[in-house]
Amino acid sequence: MDEEEEHHKLNGDDNNNHVSKKQKLLQKFITDSEILNEFSHHQSGIARINNGSFGCCPASIIAAQKHWQLKYLQQPDDFYFNHLRKGILESRTVIKNLINADDVDEVSIVDNATTAAAIVLQHIAREFVEGRYQKGDAAVMLHYAYGAVKKSIQAYVTRAGGYVIEAHLPFPVSSNDEIICEFRKALEKGKENGRRVRLAVIDHITSMPSVVVPVKELVKICREEGVDQVFVDAAHAIGNVDINMKDIGADFYTSNLHKWFFCPPSIAFLYCRKRTGFREDVHHPVVSHEYGNGLAIESSWIGTRDYSSQLVVPDVIEFVNRFEGGIDGIRKRNHEVVIEMGEMLAKAWGMELGCPPDMCSSMVMIGLPSCLEISSEADTLNLRTHLRDKFKIEVPIHFQALKDGENMDNDCGVTGYVRISHQIYNKVDDYYRLRDAINLLIRDGFTCKMLHSN
Repeated sequence: MDEEEEHHKLNGDDNNNHVSKKQKLLQKFITDSEILNEFSHHQSGIARINNGSFGCCPASIIAAQKHWQLKYLQQPDDFYFNHLRKGILESRTVIKNLINADDVDEVSIVDNATTAAAIVLQHIAREFVEGRYQKGDAAVMLHYAYGAVKKSIQAYVTRAGGYVIEAHLPFPVSSNDEIICEFRKALEKGKENGRRVRLAVIDHITSMPSVVVPVKELVKICREEGVDQVFVDAAHAIGNVDINMKDIGADFYTSNLHKWFFCPPSIAFLYCRKRTGFREDVHHPVVSHEYGNGLAIESSWIGTRDYSSQLVVPDVIEFVNRFEGGIDGIRKRNHEVVIEMGEMLAKAWGMELGCPPDMCSSMVMIGLPSCLEISSEADTLNLRTHLRDKFKIEVPIHFQALKDGENMDNDCGVTGYVRISHQIYNKVDDYYRLRDAINLLIRDGFTCKMLHSN
């Protein structure tokens, strides 16, 4: 088959990727001015320290995307029959090598992690509906699972008869052991009254609050406890933390490439582990004429749409390799700088980080002083808008309800945490602006009550 031949050809490129020591010494890495040019389309004057929400895309990748868009518009039939599937296979192969999967057939490209969640959870729902899982069997997820994933579990698994249990993770958190302990409790609850735990949904990096979860350990516990299927929602992972499918061992794993891997929206991968006895009943929610040809092929054609973002992955590899250490070097430097900036902010405000540095990725949570009187989700949204409109700072804020015994009048009553990101376009001044804005609000006696509408 043509695709198989192309697959082998692509997989045989590994030897060409090795660069001699002499070549490495001669290699000229990207300069600061070139980085500035790559992101000159960003709105000027904004302290953009929220890469975690929507990511970023360099100008050279936008140009590559435009090339694919024009290629389609110039001759759609030629694009469809001669370029689209080959290009998506090349992107899938790059991803397969990045995540250390066994086979390119384990990798599908979809729009985003929310789409991937729908694919996995519809598969689980069919297991209930068709009687392979019993009504009342359990699904376990983390309390801080992403909102859309929680809604998808409700829409598919709960309605199909699944009993959903949340592992209530602590925050602030001081160690992986705290997460592991709460997760074990949730699994034990799932097995009460003779139930089976059919599914575990585990975040690799929680979104809000942002914490790197000990995913390998949790997957291992799931195997020991007989959980049927494990789905890792790793929306923030690729380009942000090290990911290795062979080490993690999950059945399903998804990550967005537009957040920390410089792709334009919308592109994510969904890894589906091949294993003995696994039923090939995983399908794209949009049924096209490719239905039944495997998820990867189904996902590569869901009707006429813009596929250009899925075709630029090889160009992104070229972009990140302009940096010392490639994508690994970028994520290492992002982590080091965001920790430094987080600790600077914590010291300036007399606060603490939400978790230890080794539980942070390229995002860090920092407590906000209680004198700001953040008392609800609405307060965090109002304060975020205030920082955007008055100070030109874009940063998300997390509301953390008080624990029993805490109150707003004592030092432990921290109810707000700011989540800062660091990506290659950020400058130290972005974080100083946030520091100074919060200090100014405190000096002026500001409270979130002042933002309440009449």
